[in-house]
Amino acid sequence: MRVILLVFLLFGATWGHRVSAAALPGLTGAEWGVAVSVVDGDTLVLDDGRQVRLVGIQAPKLPLGRRNFKTWPLADASKAALERLSLGKRLKLSYGGARIDRYDRALAHLHDAAGVWIQGAMLSAGMARVYSFADNRAVVAEMLTRERAARRSGLGIWSHRFYAIRTPQSVRRDIGSFQVVEGRVAKVAVLRKATYLNFGENWRDDFTITLTGGARRLFLKAGLDPVTLEGKTVRVRGWVKSYNGPMINASHPEQIEVLAK
Repeated sequence: MRVILLVFLLFGATWGHRVSAAALPGLTGAEWGVAVSVVDGDTLVLDDGRQVRLVGIQAPKLPLGRRNFKTWPLADASKAALERLSLGKRLKLSYGGARIDRYDRALAHLHDAAGVWIQGAMLSAGMARVYSFADNRAVVAEMLTRERAARRSGLGIWSHRFYAIRTPQSVRRDIGSFQVVEGRVAKVAVLRKATYLNFGENWRDDFTITLTGGARRLFLKAGLDPVTLEGKTVRVRGWVKSYNGPMINASHPEQIEVLAK
């Protein structure tokens, strides 16, 4: 009952212009299918048997058979929100990058027959956060806009400390998890083929954003030279690893938002 009430309140507040979307630039494809079941807040199954991973977002996770996996807060509410948006509806599948993941799921953006963008609706309701990849970057800017609005209003997951934005100091407690971190870049170092954005004086222990491989080229192509981020306040998202302190690997520019000059 509590989950149903939460979903009702969230969608009552956001069902207008904040969740509707016209055709989005950068997406292709015109496949259709009817949603017959929902796995969790970012995955559903179509009537033709295909499983669709709503690309570009990450909803609170359910165990789904994984041993010793704790349900993330609001996972049931997120699943219920996606059910409300999609079950029994004819949905259009559009693509903005890689189309299939390693689990054979379609990596698609979804719109219903009325033109409602399902990813946008989930983000606007605070039932998911942006989760992009280097090979699937279309319309991330639009998704971040919806996420920011929900976070400012404290909707859904943004009212729970489990999803609170971390600082470079606090994120060391979150190794092995996906986090959004805000802080000031103290120093940028370019060593051979790697670029390091350090958030403290001690690079062996402080939080760092690392760019390796072709990531720097993607940043430069997008008009963002990582070297110019020194001294700026940024917001970065990704999986926190342990490498000379907590570290997030940035494979594409959409992972980093510049907040101040």
